Amino acid sequence: MPTNKQRRVAAQRRLQRQLERRAELARRRRRNLLVVVTVLAVVLVGGAVALVAGLGGDADPSADAATSSSSSAPAEATAAPATTNADGTVSCTYAPDTSGNSNLVEAGTPPDPAATPATGTVPVLMSTSQGEIPLTLDRAKAPCAAASFAYLAQQQFFDGSTCHREVNAESFGVLQCGDPTGTGQGGPTYKFAEEVTPETTYPRGTIAMANSGSPGSTGSQFFLVFTDSQLPPDYTVVGTVDEAGLAVLDTIAAAGNDGSFEPSPGGGAPNVPVTIDTMTVVA
Repeated sequence: MPTNKQRRVAAQRRLQRQLERRAELARRRRRNLLVVVTVLAVVLVGGAVALVAGLGGDADPSADAATSSSSSAPAEATAAPATTNADGTVSCTYAPDTSGNSNLVEAGTPPDPAATPATGTVPVLMSTSQGEIPLTLDRAKAPCAAASFAYLAQQQFFDGSTCHREVNAESFGVLQCGDPTGTGQGGPTYKFAEEVTPETTYPRGTIAMANSGSPGSTGSQFFLVFTDSQLPPDYTVVGTVDEAGLAVLDTIAAAGNDGSFEPSPGGGAPNVPVTIDTMTVVA
């Protein structure tokens, strides 16, 4: 029979093994938790990047890659932020887009950018194949974007173009338009700086300008928000859609999209095709 001393030694060994097993289980739990947290972080960052890229489209990704890989490529022109003049007007910079994107369409540039009005509103009527969508541009909130939008409308830049993307997510509902080529990669041959603040938000009825995800890459593409949307404050809010226009957007949204942009950046071409027949600045 084992002695009391042998029993104590055996008990101590069993206790030691239990403690070691418990420590190993704790280490495994911590390791598994770290893996889960890391995966979630990657997914969230990837989703944010995809969202930014998806709302852009004014730059050709292949052209950007070619530019960044060649040390002899010419430097991109920079679209400087707007500055306010003594008389209350704003000086805007509409820089040439020298990316080499073949989907860009020549449209000149807005006149007298050094003295851009920064007060008042500009009513615009967006007549589409699905109905009329009245818009109001806000010069005070985004003078450079409002001036560009109105100028392009007057140049008939948007006329005959399709709205290439619609998204129907719970916290992200938009119709994206403004690309004269309908590819999602087009825009004018100029670009300008974003007009945003950390407080910029995108509630239902917002008109905001898309960009490629890089600073100073706003062009002609815009999105009409029909669902309160959770987006980073990276996209210039240029105005609002009125209630009659929102009713048209709701009808387009109800038909959904073809999912051709899934899984990233999301959405797809509207199931009900939307063509901008005319975009008219209302006198």
